[in-house]
Amino acid sequence: MALRRCLAREGWQVEEATDGRKALERLIPATGPAPHFDLIICDLRMPGCSGSELHERLKAERPALLRRLIVATGDTVSEEAADFVRRTSCPVLQKPFELSELRSLVHRIVEAA
Repeated sequence: MALRRCLAREGWQVEEATDGRKALERLIPATGPAPHFDLIICDLRMPGCSGSELHERLKAERPALLRRLIVATGDTVSEEAADFVRRTSCPVLQKPFELSELRSLVHRIVEAA
């Protein structure tokens, strides 16, 4: 995946989840300590669990991670996407995006967190 390669070239250790449910299992494990993540990038539309659902679970169970969450979407006109953007303070990366835009946003969030 281009996103993974871009972030790895920047020196980041990258973990991928194949769907939203697997991402939640990694971010909010059923047993053991929750791992540390400097940044989380998810799509608004994912199989198993949407970006909106992931946001709500993090808000309830690991709210500190919300300041490290970037949501990517190619859908900014649907009511679901517009509602998500209105009710959250998460940065939204609108697809398609330039890798330079991604790098800039990643550095801004990591430095602020």
